[in-house]
Amino acid sequence: MKRLVLACRRKGLGAAWRLELEQGFGLVWDWAMLQLNVSSSSSDQVARSISEAAPRHYILKIMSFSSLAKTGIEKYESEEFDAGGYKWKLVLFPQGNKSRNVKEHLSLYLVFADVASLIRLESEVHAVFRFFLLDQTKDNYLIVHDATGKDRRFHGSKHLWGFDQLIPIRTFNDVGNGYLLDDSCVFGAEVFVTKEMSSGKGECLSMIKDAVSSKHVWKIEKFATLDSEYQESQQFSAANHKWTIQLFPKGRRHGSGTHISIYLALVDSDTLKDGSKIFAEFTLRMKDQQQSRHIAGKVSHWFSESSKESGWEKFVSSAYFYHTSSGCLVNDTCTVEAEVTVHAVANTL
Repeated sequence: MKRLVLACRRKGLGAAWRLELEQGFGLVWDWAMLQLNVSSSSSDQVARSISEAAPRHYILKIMSFSSLAKTGIEKYESEEFDAGGYKWKLVLFPQGNKSRNVKEHLSLYLVFADVASLIRLESEVHAVFRFFLLDQTKDNYLIVHDATGKDRRFHGSKHLWGFDQLIPIRTFNDVGNGYLLDDSCVFGAEVFVTKEMSSGKGECLSMIKDAVSSKHVWKIEKFATLDSEYQESQQFSAANHKWTIQLFPKGRRHGSGTHISIYLALVDSDTLKDGSKIFAEFTLRMKDQQQSRHIAGKVSHWFSESSKESGWEKFVSSAYFYHTSSGCLVNDTCTVEAEVTVHAVANTL
């Protein structure tokens, strides 16, 4: 049987028309292909192909698809999935994206999930993506993608790309096409990152000349009545940052039950940028209130959002602390002193 295929493009719609002339059967219009090739944007060229290979990165299966419209769900957002080292989501509009005046079509988009990181790092990610729709009758997939293979730029101001008119609702609902069977359907996606651009990573280390020490004295009364896991001093300032002393009366970790544990903690660590840190030298003292034989520990530490505290699990043994001759606990009161010197600050660029 001879078949002649004529292809032309309907002006203004960007839709491919196909005319098939079969000997003995007359002229046949391939309406399905006509409908499927309507682009989501007059400037975009949408390509569609068939593949037996399942999508590599994500599959979205929807049962009782018709219930989405019945329950008033105009948009469904998938869980996050990984592709190219980043997290993405699919956003489906089963009745079309009304905010873009889409009618009689399903709309499907790819969303960069971690938009905050794009804004914070002033970066952008370029990616090529393809959407899949399973033909459950033929067990193959309709693939929808940009015909030019052009990558899309995801950044803080534009983190969503896709197709307003993925497929006509009438074509999707037609049981003969196999996309919606028993009121269930399967979508999919593949995402390939082609380029990453950012302002670059860097840091600035600022050493502090003639650094000044800051002292804070903390008097803890009614020590025997303390029943919480730890006590915390009032906040004090050192090099424009807030600090506290933390004391664990019954010890912590390896010092639990046998020692008093003491730490210096950076209170406003959440104000630091990712990767920023503060280098501080500090001394913590348990004051001997009788003979000034103070117990002291001195150490240096890089404080950051992920490392907010530093100190000693076994600062002083409980046996020595409670012994009357130690001078640590007098009239049920003990005194702890912190001396903090900030020598350097490293900030991300």
